[in-house]
Amino acid sequence: MAKIVTLGEIMLRLSPEGNKRFVQVDRFDIIWGGGEANVAVSCANYGHDAYFVSKLPTHEIGQAAVNSLRRYGVHTDYIARGGDRVGIYYAETGASMRPSKVIYDRAHSAISEADPKDFDFDKIMEGASWFHWSGITPAISDKAAELTRLACEAAKRHGVTVSVDLNFRKKLWTSEKAISVMRPLMKYVDVCIGNEEDAELCLGFKPDADVEGGNTDASGYHKIFEQMAKEFGFKYVISTLRESFSATHNGWKALIYNGKEFYESKRYELNPIIDRVGGGDSFSGGVIHGLLTKKTQGEALEFAVAASALKHTINGDYNLVSEAEVESLAGGNANGRVQR
Repeated sequence: MAKIVTLGEIMLRLSPEGNKRFVQVDRFDIIWGGGEANVAVSCANYGHDAYFVSKLPTHEIGQAAVNSLRRYGVHTDYIARGGDRVGIYYAETGASMRPSKVIYDRAHSAISEADPKDFDFDKIMEGASWFHWSGITPAISDKAAELTRLACEAAKRHGVTVSVDLNFRKKLWTSEKAISVMRPLMKYVDVCIGNEEDAELCLGFKPDADVEGGNTDASGYHKIFEQMAKEFGFKYVISTLRESFSATHNGWKALIYNGKEFYESKRYELNPIIDRVGGGDSFSGGVIHGLLTKKTQGEALEFAVAASALKHTINGDYNLVSEAEVESLAGGNANGRVQR
């Protein structure tokens, strides 16, 4: 299997039990997660040598974050130690017409204040097949944006495939700032993943599709995919197409374009959703595994969509499914019967 590198922030997630509200509980469940850490766990689940790159404090809470990754087989050799704090976020799980809610407490986290000298990116990228990052990392701080650029440059020097999940977060930066930082980074990217909102707010592209109204006709994305591939030289442009009927009921499919052909996946009915957080990251992890191991882009996309559909049934940020479980669902086994 392949050496896969991801760069980003792992955070301490504090969540009320079940669907309870923040204001009605006196205790929180501790869950570890964060965009690229979630992707690394998925890739480790599928048998790859997954390495997560970040910076965490030397104290016990920082060590607990490292241990959570090691528990699921992610290599932590390239996590720098130091800084003052682990980023925190609070996540309240919605239900029916009440949406989930996230509150960030991540300012001045160790990775947001990390310096280039904390990482030897040439050593990190040596022998790697794939490097993945998301728009969350450069949004954390200007220092983190510089780390992202240096990592991308090292990846290109070593012939590593680079993927990005655009992942716009309005609580971290404005669209104007995102466009100014993200567009120059696109020259390093081979595989671009993002939904219609991400493409518009991070890169200034807008598809012709009424997604809010539940109309996710993939044909509305064809033109924008072609424009994005032409402008930035992407080898693949990929988007999930989520229909949000309620917090616990979504439609889920995806579209991929390789510069020549489009492929639209089959659609899954996600009902009930147990935990939506990390759904996009599980899709990215599936895309990486799929493009590395499958013969066609269609097979790769079907694996990614099935993997992310399963993630919506699992509590926490990490997608704790095996390759065999994903293959079973992608192959049509969606009845949920007990496996004996």
